Amino acid sequence: MDIRIGHGFDVHALAEGLRLVLCGVEIEHTKGCVAHSDGDVAIHAICDALLGALALGDIGKLFPDTDAKYKGIDSRRLLKEVVDIVTDKGYSISNIDCTIAMQRPKLRPHIDLMRERLSEVIGIPADRISVKATTTERLGFEGREEGVSATAVTILIKA
Repeated sequence: MDIRIGHGFDVHALAEGLRLVLCGVEIEHTKGCVAHSDGDVAIHAICDALLGALALGDIGKLFPDTDAKYKGIDSRRLLKEVVDIVTDKGYSISNIDCTIAMQRPKLRPHIDLMRERLSEVIGIPADRISVKATTTERLGFEGREEGVSATAVTILIKA
């Protein structure tokens, strides 16, 4: 059995008046992610984890921010393309664990819906997808509310 582990990390600056989308869920907030796409930092980290497990580079290699066709794109579409690559390579996704770091807003009320949205795109049960949120106790760029970061890990299995 071939087992692969992947790790992903992404960061986006926050700015007033932009949409905040995390794990495919739009969250009401005064700030949103500055990005070429919809700025879904969590999905970007998950994509990087999946691609990394297969040694295929990162999301920027596959979907460059210099390409106009990705301007404002829903990151769930990018995730679906990455999942299709994983499947085409003969792997299945065992599980995903993602952590989002930002000071505000509180994300706990949105986590169940985030897991459901990811499950719909990835095609694995929500109980195999963990989404956690943390603050940085007002430290660093997340704590100053200048940006948001996300990490993700995944296990892929090829039988």
